[in-house]
Amino acid sequence: MPNMSPVKNEMPSQAPDVRNKNFDEVALGYAPETAIEEAKRCLNCKHKPCVGGCPVKIHIPAFIEKMAEGDFEGAYQIISEASSLPAVCGRVCPQENQCEKYCVRGIKGEPVAIGRLERFAADYHNARVTGKPQKPESNGHRVAVVGSGPAGLACAGDLAKKGYEVTVFEALHLAGGVLVYGIPEFRLPKAIVQKEIDTLKELGVSIETNVVIGRTVSIDELFEDGFEAVFIGTGAGLPKFMGIPGENLKGVYSANEFLTRINLMKAYQDERTTPIMHAKRVAVVGGGNVAMDAARCAKRLGAEEVYIVYRRSLEELPARKEEVEHAMEEGIIFKLLCNPVGILPDETRFVSGMKCVEMELGEPDASGRRRPVVKENSEFVLDVDAVVMSIGTSPNPLIKDTTEGLDVKAWGGIVAEEETGKTSREGVFAGGDAVTGAATVILAMGAGKDAAKAMDAYIKSKE
Repeated sequence: MPNMSPVKNEMPSQAPDVRNKNFDEVALGYAPETAIEEAKRCLNCKHKPCVGGCPVKIHIPAFIEKMAEGDFEGAYQIISEASSLPAVCGRVCPQENQCEKYCVRGIKGEPVAIGRLERFAADYHNARVTGKPQKPESNGHRVAVVGSGPAGLACAGDLAKKGYEVTVFEALHLAGGVLVYGIPEFRLPKAIVQKEIDTLKELGVSIETNVVIGRTVSIDELFEDGFEAVFIGTGAGLPKFMGIPGENLKGVYSANEFLTRINLMKAYQDERTTPIMHAKRVAVVGGGNVAMDAARCAKRLGAEEVYIVYRRSLEELPARKEEVEHAMEEGIIFKLLCNPVGILPDETRFVSGMKCVEMELGEPDASGRRRPVVKENSEFVLDVDAVVMSIGTSPNPLIKDTTEGLDVKAWGGIVAEEETGKTSREGVFAGGDAVTGAATVILAMGAGKDAAKAMDAYIKSKE
C-alpha cells in the first residue's frame, strides 16, 4: 500500500545549539523503518518525471521500489549504475531544484525525499560492503583526467568501467577537489568522500596528487606520454573580490581560502598549525551555498556574531533553502538588502569594521532578479573583525595559458560542446565548473559522464 502522507518523513539532526559548536555531520540519516516508509510515498509514475530532472539520469522509481521492499543493497546497485558518488550526491545535491522538483507528490504536498533515500542506500552499502568491485579487463587505452573533483571523478569512474587505464592528476595533496576543500565536514564527512575515491581506485583508477597541469606537466606532454585523450575538470577555484577599499587588510579572506584552511587543512582542530583567525565578529559577503558554509564554519570556530551580508532580499537568496534554514537555526544573522562599500583598518592594518549601505530592489536585471539600488543616506558601519568574500569564482587560467589551440570564453571558461565536452583541441574534453563557472556537484558529474561517453567514442573512432 502506498504511503499517502503529504509530507516527507523528517530527517533526524543534531540540535542547533549543539551542532553550531562542532564539525560533526548535522543530518543523522533515516533509520531503516523510516526509509521504507518514505519510499512507499513514491507512486512509481508511468512517465517518471523525476528521472528527467536528474543530471546523471538515475533510475529513481526503480531504486525507490527496492527501498520500499527493504532491499537496500538492490537500491544501491541501481543508483551506482548511473552515479559514481551516491553517498556524496545524497548529501549535497540540490534535489529540490532537480529530481524532487518534478515529483508528482509535490503537486499536493511535499515530494518524495529522493535525496535522503539515496543517502540511506549508499550509507547502508558502505557500512556493510566487504568485497571489492571487480576491476574491468583493460582495453589497452590510456586516458588522463585533470582534476579530481566531481566532474573528474565521474569521468574517471565511467571510463574505468569501460576498461580504460585512467590516471587522474590532482594539484592538491589530497584527491576530491571541492568535495574536500570546499564543503564542510558537517555537511559532507571526508571519510565518505575517501570511501568513494577508494572504490574508484579499486576499479583501476590511478590518482597522482601534487601535480599541477600547466606547471608540473603540460597537456601537450600528457599526449607525448601516451595518453590518447584528456579530460579537463579543474573547476572554478579562482576567487573574485569586489574591488572596494580595504580588501587587502589582515583578516579579509576569500571563501576559498577560508574553507580550504578549515576543511582540507583542519584548522578547527587544536593540534593543527594552520593559520586562521578565530574572530569574534565575522561578516560573510554573499548569499550562495558557499557563503552559508563559510558563515556556519565561522560560528563553529567560536565567533560570537556571524553576519551574512547580501544585497538582495531573502526571496532572491541563491543558497539552498535547507542551508539557509540551518544557518538561521544556528544563529547566523542575515543582513539583507545591504552591501559593503569599504573595509576599515585599525592601527595595525587588521579589520576593524565594514562600511555598508542599505539597498532596495528596483527593476529586474539580465538575470531576471530585481536589481538592487543604493538607498540615499543609508551608510553605516558593521562592527566586525574579519570579512569573508564569497561573491563567486572563475576558472584558473593556467591550463588556458599553457595549452595551444584551446578556446576559452571571455570570462575564462573553456569552450566545450554541451553534450560531449569536446573542445577546440583534438582529443581534449572538458566539463564542470571549468566550462560553466561555479555550479553544483551533480551538474559537474553529469558533464563528466557525458565527456566519458564522448571520449570512448573518440578513441574507438581512431581505431
